[in-house]
Amino acid sequence: LDIQIQSHLRMSRAVSLGKHLKEIRIHLCQTSEASKGVRDFVKNHYVPLKSSNPNFPILVRECQGISPVIYARYGFGYERNRSLERMNADQVFQVISNFANTAPPKTL
Repeated sequence: LDIQIQSHLRMSRAVSLGKHLKEIRIHLCQTSEASKGVRDFVKNHYVPLKSSNPNFPILVRECQGISPVIYARYGFGYERNRSLERMNADQVFQVISNFANTAPPKTL
């Protein structure tokens, strides 16, 4: 388990969010099974990810009964979103990494 935690910490520190992204918003339910992986992500990855990106806005919003979803805001108001329903913490982390490494379309 220690090796797995260390691996998660290294991954969280390795992601730089500011190249293309302007903001990440994560919406989740505090109790639903569909949001369990997102809650695990917040518990295990949020602090190291935020520590690596201290000036980057990462917003976490909890609301009873909603389906978990992530919104990625880029420049000029362009947004992408993705359902996080039934994903585990590693899959949520991968979605964020993909958003961070993907440039918005050149024409909006």
